[in-house]
Amino acid sequence: MVERASKFVLVVAGSVCFMLILYQYAGPGLSLGAPGGRAPPDDLDLFPTPDPHYEKKYYFPVRELERSLRFDMKGDDVIVFLHIQKTGGTTFGRHLVQNVRLEVPCDCRPGQKKCTCYRPNRRETWLFSRFSTGWSCGLHADWTELTNCVPGVLDRRDPAALRTPRKFYYITLLRDPVSRYLSEWRHVQRGATWKTSLHMCDGRTPTPEELPPCYEGTDWSGCTLQEFMDCPYNLANNRQVRMLADLSLVGCYNLSFIPEGKRAQLLLESAKKNLRGMAFFGLTEFQRKTQYLFERTFNLKFIRPFMQYNSTRAGGVEVDEDTIRRIEELNDLDMQLYDYAKDLFQQRYQYKRQLERREQRLKSREERLLHRAKEALPREDTEEPGRVPTEDYMSHIIEKW
Repeated sequence: MVERASKFVLVVAGSVCFMLILYQYAGPGLSLGAPGGRAPPDDLDLFPTPDPHYEKKYYFPVRELERSLRFDMKGDDVIVFLHIQKTGGTTFGRHLVQNVRLEVPCDCRPGQKKCTCYRPNRRETWLFSRFSTGWSCGLHADWTELTNCVPGVLDRRDPAALRTPRKFYYITLLRDPVSRYLSEWRHVQRGATWKTSLHMCDGRTPTPEELPPCYEGTDWSGCTLQEFMDCPYNLANNRQVRMLADLSLVGCYNLSFIPEGKRAQLLLESAKKNLRGMAFFGLTEFQRKTQYLFERTFNLKFIRPFMQYNSTRAGGVEVDEDTIRRIEELNDLDMQLYDYAKDLFQQRYQYKRQLERREQRLKSREERLLHRAKEALPREDTEEPGRVPTEDYMSHIIEKW
């Protein structure tokens, strides 16, 4: 009796362990309680098994996470790259013209700064970027400039395309604000100015009173980090928010247009909205994930994988905690935007990976079912199907009985 009870306990325990293992394997891919095994998008639990190294901070509906576009390179679609200074945009820009697997690759010739990126079916560009069309809307043009400038520039370049309206897909890269700020300081310290940038807004450039220079002379080479932080007109402060926001909402560069607090809030909310609305954005700190999301968004493949370089010029700058806090204060809007963008980026990545894993599980299940169905079919013996036994054969069987 004791032996039977022990066997029963072992069977029950084994069954429970088996069900737990089965749930861990198949549970995350199941969508229960909806017809056909599909839950409504807004009710879909995207993270039934959360990443132990990441926790969500913001809520984003599925429509903000899904970014599979039907980019038509042979049609009238155009990718527009908004290149923010010191975010790794130069490397990414080169990826776009030299590292994408295309039917007709971009023509990049030695010694030339720009490549020719024509569509496979006609001599018309599909990419608006520094390395394809140059700084056609001004040096490091921002969202306000690009959205008002790009259509006209392409109409003048390709007048034959005026018959069909184009569809523009804006993309950009963001970077940790402290690292980006330090990198820009080092760049300026070496003599960079970007003083040829137009900063066009509402049809005009800012006046010297609206945008005073931080230095006298031709450049600001040799400036210390303290001098860089002390200039109240330094465009490095909150650069990412400013370049992604619609500056027309706040009177462009006229700081007296609305109170400072309201201006900052409007800029931040506008930058978040425009970032969400972009076809794609990547993060400098996550090169492989950036590559993954770009490829899945545009259905384009890179030839060589992205490399993660953690040893940058900004990484070699030694600063104390007080200085870091000061940089974070100067870039408070960028800090908030990056926190928001990082969360959206990670959720998009996990959402896409989960969909792919689910599709793979369904595919594997269908293959297993098909294999089992084939094995269940009756095997053909030496006799032909439907053959009627002969009289001699039947007599032989009867005699055996």
